[in-house]
Amino acid sequence: MRCDLHVHTVHSGFCTVPGLNRICLESYNEPLALYERLKQRGMDLVTVTDHDSIDAVEELRRYPDFFLSEEVTCVMPSGTEMHAGVYGIRERDHIELQRRRTDVESLLAYAVDNGLFVTVNHLYSSLTGSRTEDDFAVFARDFHGVETLNGQILACANRLAQEFAQRYGKPEVGGSDSHTLGGLAKTYTEVTGARDAQEFLVGLRRGCGVPRGESGCYLKLTSDVCTIGISLAKSDRRALVLGALLTVAPVVTLANYFREVAFAWYWGQKNRPAEPAGVTPEAVL
Repeated sequence: MRCDLHVHTVHSGFCTVPGLNRICLESYNEPLALYERLKQRGMDLVTVTDHDSIDAVEELRRYPDFFLSEEVTCVMPSGTEMHAGVYGIRERDHIELQRRRTDVESLLAYAVDNGLFVTVNHLYSSLTGSRTEDDFAVFARDFHGVETLNGQILACANRLAQEFAQRYGKPEVGGSDSHTLGGLAKTYTEVTGARDAQEFLVGLRRGCGVPRGESGCYLKLTSDVCTIGISLAKSDRRALVLGALLTVAPVVTLANYFREVAFAWYWGQKNRPAEPAGVTPEAVL
């Protein structure tokens, strides 16, 4: 079975870009339109991972191939933020996850007690801000899985996430992380042999999930930013004055591209396994 494990709707709230964080949504995907697009593109199961919200469930709970998930904004012991994917939750779990999201140790303990599967999302991306070495130690020790193929994240960062997951024996997942309808299901996770959502989730926990599809790139991000900007203008005519900002979108996303490359390179170097004693790169060559 196939499922895009990282998708967003209008319920993900406002974007975090200064100046736009009161008028522009993270996504303008309506839940029903998202569901239909995912099914059209061959997804056997559908979930939604909105930021700290499960409001999309009201429109989608009637579908037997839908299961509820969430992307929780967590605060690490170091004080940094990260996004955790939590899959197969119940509505009452959402309340507890949000109550505990500023204490990631408590959140993970709750997840273990309630059989919830929790992943580190876009591990080598600067999307949620800075990282510390202690963060990576917590990711390796306590989180259940790692998102190793994100459809909005650069291929180099996805490769590093995959190496991290394999180094620590973590199950891998993949999803489009699409904030527009156009990117949905271009990246997804497949669990062979699963017959329903419950078996799919069990397969994820057991490490049977296989991420498939494409990574992100500069052109893809730029296109999505422009699509969201157009959706903003359509939803609020007052935002038409922001249309000129779309002309600088390629410059902004280019700067983001270089920031992402630098972030992935830095932490990739910091987390590179030490060479065995007495072995040097020259000796290997």
